[in-house]
Amino acid sequence: MKTKWKVIITLAALLVAVIGVYASTVYSKRGVVTVQTGQVTRGDLAAIVTSSGEIKPRNYINIGANFGGIITEILVKEGDHVRKGQLLARLENTQPTADVAAQEAGVNSSLADLTAQEAGLKVADENIRTMQASLEHDKADLDRMKADYDRAQDLFNEKLLARQDFELKKFTYEAQKAQIAESETRILQARATREQNAAQVASAQTKIAQARANLSRFADVLRKFDTSAPLDGVVTNLPVRVGESVVPGIQNSEGSVIMTIADMSVITAEVKVDETDIVSVHLGQPADITIDAIPNKTFKGHVSEIGDTAILRSTGLAASQSAISSQEAKDFKVVIAMDNPPDEIRPGLSCTAKVTTATRSNAVTIPIQALTIRQRGDLEQPKPGSTSTAQAATKPDPAAEKARKEEIQGVFVVNAGKAEFRKVETGITGATDIEVLNGLKPGDQIVTGSYQVIRTIKNGALVKVDNKAPVAATTS
Repeated sequence: MKTKWKVIITLAALLVAVIGVYASTVYSKRGVVTVQTGQVTRGDLAAIVTSSGEIKPRNYINIGANFGGIITEILVKEGDHVRKGQLLARLENTQPTADVAAQEAGVNSSLADLTAQEAGLKVADENIRTMQASLEHDKADLDRMKADYDRAQDLFNEKLLARQDFELKKFTYEAQKAQIAESETRILQARATREQNAAQVASAQTKIAQARANLSRFADVLRKFDTSAPLDGVVTNLPVRVGESVVPGIQNSEGSVIMTIADMSVITAEVKVDETDIVSVHLGQPADITIDAIPNKTFKGHVSEIGDTAILRSTGLAASQSAISSQEAKDFKVVIAMDNPPDEIRPGLSCTAKVTTATRSNAVTIPIQALTIRQRGDLEQPKPGSTSTAQAATKPDPAAEKARKEEIQGVFVVNAGKAEFRKVETGITGATDIEVLNGLKPGDQIVTGSYQVIRTIKNGALVKVDNKAPVAATTS
């Protein structure tokens, strides 16, 4: 029995000792926070803005119908390369063809009338020239007859010529004068007729101009029943078939789209950048583009266009057109021109663009998750002998209270087993790290985890570093 009690007493003593050691250990670790740490390092850093969108050609045109009708011919297929001015499709055009034929007949008729009028004008000119020549001849005869009459007058006065002969010379001269007056009147009439013919020619020319204008109008209408390529490019969309009816667009309704022609010489990635990132995006910045349909390849590009109007994320409409735009998330359109697009690329492919907005060489960096915010009052150590009751009894100073609520950005540095909050000023932000401009130096040990610890840890708290990778839970 003595041996049995000795064993029991020994075991009880060992149990009490173990419990005491455990209690002492737990008590000594009270208030110690287990943290994960990392070091402040130097390295190259790049600020990246990542956004998604789709591949689009820089210039593309949706070709619609100018007039309603039935498609009678489609001369290309989707994927064909076309040249500017190339005929692509035709609509049923019986009526406009007949209109053009009628106008051409009208022009030809007016041309025939003009030819007849011009011929009449030419005849009138010839008649005037003939009558003018005859008048000149009659005037020459009048001069001769006047000379004969004057000689006869002298001979008659000297009684050397019979009255009968004298009167014959006189009547002949007077008759010639009357003939000249009649010829001059006829010439005036002929000139009036010529002016009338000239007016008819001018009228015929005006009718021809009018007829040709009408012909041009109807010919233009007829041409618009044919669809031609407005630029060099590729047929990227062909939603219609021969026999289908198409209609032109009106004020409140879109017209039919016959096909889409895209200029594939300049390919872009059109992405939507969040409003918080758009201020750092500028023209010319380099970008890396990945296309979902072409995996394991990255293509280079540069920012070529930045939208000025915000786009509502929920509707895709411009924010200025919505009364509730200020309450919704917004994006901005950014166009990135691809430097060397692949041959197999197609419009509409989904893509992701990473725009490099800034770079730093040999920068002091820390992990982004180490950065935290604290109010100044939370960082102040209580003064010796002060109590919370005494502080509450003191009337608060508004300025001091405002200063206590000032938010300070910084990190917790592990110093002599304690977490020491240190204010920092940051620069550009990379994918996982952020630049520190002041407040830290390379080699400093900072608290990087866990997330809950960084949110709740107090300035000056005792810490225990445990950088072991967490063991993933297994399920049976």
